[in-house]
Amino acid sequence: MKLIKLLSVIGFFILTSCSSVYVNTDYDKKANFAAYKTYAYNKSSIDKLEISDLDKKRILYAIDAVMPTKQFSKSENPDVLINIFTKERERVNVYNNMGWGYGFGWGPGWGMGMGMGFTQTTTTPEGTLYIDIVDVKTKELVWQGIGTGYLTTNFEKKDERIAEFVSKILEKYPPIIK
Repeated sequence: MKLIKLLSVIGFFILTSCSSVYVNTDYDKKANFAAYKTYAYNKSSIDKLEISDLDKKRILYAIDAVMPTKQFSKSENPDVLINIFTKERERVNVYNNMGWGYGFGWGPGWGMGMGMGFTQTTTTPEGTLYIDIVDVKTKELVWQGIGTGYLTTNFEKKDERIAEFVSKILEKYPPIIK
């Protein structure tokens, strides 16, 4: 019974850890974020992305969906340019059951026994999405959001997963300046 409870707890942590996007941000403390109202994409950064054109479109559509909620509009003469970069790697997960035991028995049929643990290894594709916001006038990076999480190869879930990455990253924009 204890083993079933332990496996349930481990399974819960595995599932919840896979569904999260971990976000870090950095920004220029001297930037005037209130002055930024329009955006466009830096075409050269998008062209350099080593992902499928469909995934590029998914990222751009997700950004276009979030930016109006940040009081931004798309423009031919923008205040900021958005750069996008991606990385992908295989995350190796190792689960160890480090238990061992032994026992002796006495009586009419005495005996001895031993047991050892087991190790299970799995791999999960993990991706990182960088969203950079560059001031057009100064040509300097003013904000960067980085989101890391598991990737899905299920095309029916890609739109949702990419939208989750983008929304979690951009919910940290603009920075809260103290």
